[in-house]
Amino acid sequence: MAGHSQFKNIMHRKGAQDKKKSKIFSKLSREITMAAKMGGEDPNSNPRLRLAVATARAQSMPKDNIERAIQKALGGDAENYDEMRYEGYAPGGIGIIVEALTDNRNRTASDVRSIFGKAGGNLGESGSVGFMFTRVGEIIFPASVADADAMFEAALEAGADEVESDEDGHAVYTDPADLHAVVATLTEALGEEPESAKLIFKPNEPVEVDKEGAEKLLRLLDALEDNDDVQTVYGTYSIPADVLAELDK
Repeated sequence: MAGHSQFKNIMHRKGAQDKKKSKIFSKLSREITMAAKMGGEDPNSNPRLRLAVATARAQSMPKDNIERAIQKALGGDAENYDEMRYEGYAPGGIGIIVEALTDNRNRTASDVRSIFGKAGGNLGESGSVGFMFTRVGEIIFPASVADADAMFEAALEAGADEVESDEDGHAVYTDPADLHAVVATLTEALGEEPESAKLIFKPNEPVEVDKEGAEKLLRLLDALEDNDDVQTVYGTYSIPADVLAELDK
């Protein structure tokens, strides 16, 4: 199991969809506020906000929460968030990239460094693991929207570069500059908004981990994702489905 499904399945395994809704909504709200503050309140003329709102809707975030996050950016009293990126290694040499939105750089850097250390990893310098990833646009659709062949044809017609489909859904990958155009074309063609659409760091060569390695890795990922400032975590790992099943027992 690699690619988009590793993250999706781990979220289901952790029960994040139900048990951590408030934390997910908080992170989504921060991104919406940041996007609205930078590019304006109209999603039609603000691509970053449009994608943030679409992702929030896919996570069943209430409309009132979305509107409140946008209005917060317009009120002039919204926090000023800095976009930060941290790079490091998980146990076993797995490369990790952490994206954060923070109102206190020193606090977040200290927290992230501490989390890596406690989990047996180490935080590196900028660029220390970036070469292990490629920056791409990623669009996730549920499996129900189309079969694999139909999704492949629609995605290529829309200008996408690559499609990965499995029982969990479809992951469409694009050049970063084409993300917004491909999202608009696919949404119109399929008649459904994606579950998420964003720029990601896609691992070039995912490393398969065993049960022991997965346990250590997931402790690090859980701690990072539990931090309020951390928005997204990427890693050069692949966890086989049977290993995840063992960890669920």
